[in-house]
Amino acid sequence: MESFNKTLGRHNLKLTRGHTSILQINAGLLCNQKCRHCHLEAGPDRKENMDGKTARQVAAYAERGGFDTIDITGGAPELNPHLEYLVDSLSQTASQIMLRSNLSALGRDDKKHLIKKMASRRVTIVASFPSLDEPQTNAQRGDGVFKTSIEVLQKLNHKGYGQKDTGLELNLVVNPTGAFLPPAQEQSAKRFREILQRRWGIAFNRLHSFANVPMGRFRKWLAASGNLEAYMEKLANAFNPCALEGVMCRSLLSVSWDGYLYDCDFNLARRIAMGGGKKVHVSEMPRRPETDAPIATADYCYTCTAGAGFT
Repeated sequence: MESFNKTLGRHNLKLTRGHTSILQINAGLLCNQKCRHCHLEAGPDRKENMDGKTARQVAAYAERGGFDTIDITGGAPELNPHLEYLVDSLSQTASQIMLRSNLSALGRDDKKHLIKKMASRRVTIVASFPSLDEPQTNAQRGDGVFKTSIEVLQKLNHKGYGQKDTGLELNLVVNPTGAFLPPAQEQSAKRFREILQRRWGIAFNRLHSFANVPMGRFRKWLAASGNLEAYMEKLANAFNPCALEGVMCRSLLSVSWDGYLYDCDFNLARRIAMGGGKKVHVSEMPRRPETDAPIATADYCYTCTAGAGFT
């Protein structure tokens, strides 16, 4: 397989930053699930979680940088004790806040109040919901996860999420459960919308269909099942030079639970610092990265440029 950088060179392309409008905050690797496809290998046994000091430094940087969108992820960000502080602080400086949820974390008894909190701050919920098949979802995410996810989606709808004229946005993220690429996004959105409404009365705004990144537990599974080389070739063969313009790292900056900056959550997982240079802490960063600044790449970047891309 040709390396990602060689492929860029063959197409006379380079990957550099555009206008960085999104600050993605990884609140930690602590999670109530241990998903088979997780590129970060998050789970209940992970100790990495953003502390209060770092949360305050991140909030201060978000104000300095003037980011339009704040994207809070994990792990399960709901399990970080400073999530509500981040949401309250950041809602004063950014026009949009997104919370990436595995849904089951919002279903915990000690976290049910968060739905009301997110609605009060007009936070967009980006919910991971890999499959309409219960056994398939539970096999990937854990026993009982499908049922809990359906219940939480219904509660979000009841609060106004995904409903017309409420301004409360509920988006779904779908990932394949095996060593293959996702179907066309429009096709998936139509199918999910129809079945979720018919079976459970659930509505949502948008659906995003992404390929799994060959990292973490998913990479280990690919290697153990003998699918790694074929999957990488599949990604490389699906390279779409037109997708490069819209990949998320061109407009996004990622900050980890310990406050260091990365070009994306995947580089964060590999601890490849922003731009491929030395580590920079959020407290040291005066402003947003400059336009045309370099972006560190690796072969897993094929995932974001396969087919329609990963935006």
